[in-house]
Amino acid sequence: MLFKPQTGHFESNPALAHGLIDGGATNTIANTVPRRQFLKVVGVSGFALGMFPATALAADAPGLKPTQQPSAFVRIAADGTVTVVINRLDFGQGVQTALPLILAEELDADWSKVKSVHGDASPAYFDPAFGMHLTGGSNTIKNSYTQYRELGARTRAMLVAAAAQQWGVPVAKLRTHNGFVLGPSGQKLGYGALAQAAMQQPVPEQVALKDPKQFRLIGRPTGRLDARDKASGRQAYGIDTQLPGQLTAVVAHPPVFGGRLKALDDTAAKAVKGVKAVLRVPVDRGGDGVAVIATGYWAAKKGRDALKAQWDTASVEKVDSAKQLASYQALAKTKGLVKFDAYMSPLAAAPRRISAEFVFPYLAHAPMEPLNCTVKLDGDRAELWLGTQMPGLDAAAAARVLGTSADKVKVHTQMAGGGFGRRAIPTSDYVVEACHVARAARAAGLNAPVRTLWSREDDIKGGYYRPMHVHRAEIGVDAQGQITAWDHVIVGQSIVKGSPFEAFMVKNGIDDTMVEGMKEPYQLPMRLSVHHPQVNVPVLWWRSVGATHTAYVMETLIDDVARLTQQDPVGYRLKLMGEGHPRHKAALQLAVNKSGYGKRPLAAGRAWGVAVHESFNSVVAYVVEASVDNGVPKLHAVTAGVHCNLVVNPTTLEAQVQGGALMGLSMCLPGAAITLQDGVVTQSNFGDFLVPRITDMPTVAVHTVPSAEPPTGMGEPGLPPLAPAFANAIGQLTGKTPRELPFKLA
Repeated sequence: MLFKPQTGHFESNPALAHGLIDGGATNTIANTVPRRQFLKVVGVSGFALGMFPATALAADAPGLKPTQQPSAFVRIAADGTVTVVINRLDFGQGVQTALPLILAEELDADWSKVKSVHGDASPAYFDPAFGMHLTGGSNTIKNSYTQYRELGARTRAMLVAAAAQQWGVPVAKLRTHNGFVLGPSGQKLGYGALAQAAMQQPVPEQVALKDPKQFRLIGRPTGRLDARDKASGRQAYGIDTQLPGQLTAVVAHPPVFGGRLKALDDTAAKAVKGVKAVLRVPVDRGGDGVAVIATGYWAAKKGRDALKAQWDTASVEKVDSAKQLASYQALAKTKGLVKFDAYMSPLAAAPRRISAEFVFPYLAHAPMEPLNCTVKLDGDRAELWLGTQMPGLDAAAAARVLGTSADKVKVHTQMAGGGFGRRAIPTSDYVVEACHVARAARAAGLNAPVRTLWSREDDIKGGYYRPMHVHRAEIGVDAQGQITAWDHVIVGQSIVKGSPFEAFMVKNGIDDTMVEGMKEPYQLPMRLSVHHPQVNVPVLWWRSVGATHTAYVMETLIDDVARLTQQDPVGYRLKLMGEGHPRHKAALQLAVNKSGYGKRPLAAGRAWGVAVHESFNSVVAYVVEASVDNGVPKLHAVTAGVHCNLVVNPTTLEAQVQGGALMGLSMCLPGAAITLQDGVVTQSNFGDFLVPRITDMPTVAVHTVPSAEPPTGMGEPGLPPLAPAFANAIGQLTGKTPRELPFKLA
């Protein structure tokens, strides 16, 4: 999960998208682009994958952007197989199926013949709303829904035009169905047979799209295109890259971020069979590392284990979690940079008050596939193989390290085994490191591709992390149960300060990612201020970003006020929403209705918990059943009400909500924290940075609010409301809501 744009300038236009959805007849074509402006590659395979530089696309097709050119996205083989190029990284969220599904809908393709592949760092694969390569912020479907519909419609129009020309009949008399163009007199031609002729047709600049009532693919539960390969173990990931003569490197990192190498004895390492070189290389945050390069991972790891290194950490801050918490707690008692500024005088006079302090630890991303990047050098050119959320940014970073230009760096985007934001780093830390290793290897005479591979321990101990946060709230409530004043302070590091995103995501000194989700959707008199301390711990977005902590604070405090004033938590939320927020209300009511909340008795020792939160333009409400047995909380059942507008693939949406709920649960369980002592991360693997096991997983039922509006994001919104809903059930059972994650009930 990455981030969402905070300014309207970067948002897609829902009104425009809705207008396109409501377009007229599907055969309408206007303002065509001349034939020569549709880029082609000579060959027998039909439409070609257009891997062309931005200048060629822009110069040859002035009426369409690179992101709108069918040539870059669609290939139709002679047998009718349609290969769709996706402009994002698929790392488990299912866009390798969803995007082709959207395009195939407008193309009227035979879904059984549709395949998909990743794109590269070509400008054609920019996020059309951001103008850069980006998989994150739950933006894939939201920002590319209309784009891929239009790509499919343009391709279909060219196929129809080719058939009309061949048969000598008007375009308006033709129709398409399931991979065929059908004529008025029973004529029938498959897309494969028409592909070459279609390439000679003008590219329509404008196309009308289907009415959603005509959809035969979008909105229907659809199995994933990669499911069989993943289930059978045939799916290849970045870590599986194997090139002729390839070597593998592992890097010894300094124990404290930014530490430098003082002395090194590599004699034993060089004696390990298979080790080819031991090289000093720069690593992230100005530190030094030692790369051990060998014929395979095991030899490289054994070589690294045999190193005798001395590190100089005297000049860098050594963070201690206990001291850091104390300093954050002190800051939280003071006013920071102001985000909201409501009148606070009623607070002192309020007959009832709630004082609360919340503590959220650092969290590791811990994807199943550790970080890796394979680099092949050839003169001033380079090729990279990796699962990346921002291939363009990573290509530019690689070029700087390698002393070449970005157009001479080719990125082969690979399927990734998870990421949760860790593969979208503004510093491109692990890519930069891999390029330093490859460059050092070349200088040492090793003329071979080098795969730099992180171990699980490297991944968890080596950053980046979801920031640690402390929240402090003082809430005044009058005799009628109305909130009269809410004074709130948040302390935490900025994720985007110093990054390319600072210019539009830091406003008045406040990182918008840290305050997203505060106050809304409730009508509250809140004063919110923020402190951003500088800490020598690298931080990054973590699935659902600021909502990982703001949703918890808001939704548990709302429950606390409801319990204090003896009001039903569902009814109280609806009252606080006032006349607005219809999507929140619909999602919450759906979850309530489907769960049986308040209508059926629960098993002895169980209680309901409720939470609702909007993130990335989608709303998820949870109603959960939980218990506490001898101080140990247990989540039994989760009912989700989801409002994300139109659902492209219900199967994928259900998986995203279930996965988000499980990751939300991971924040609650003991062992889910990253801590530091003397600057060193104390956790190293799943033995001490715990994740939920199958026995922790509750039943999860997912229900969606029907809508034909353009879809909004769903990669992350399933995570934020889970922890507060669980905590609210605990509060109902014990009378005390947990204020710290992971839960500490003793």
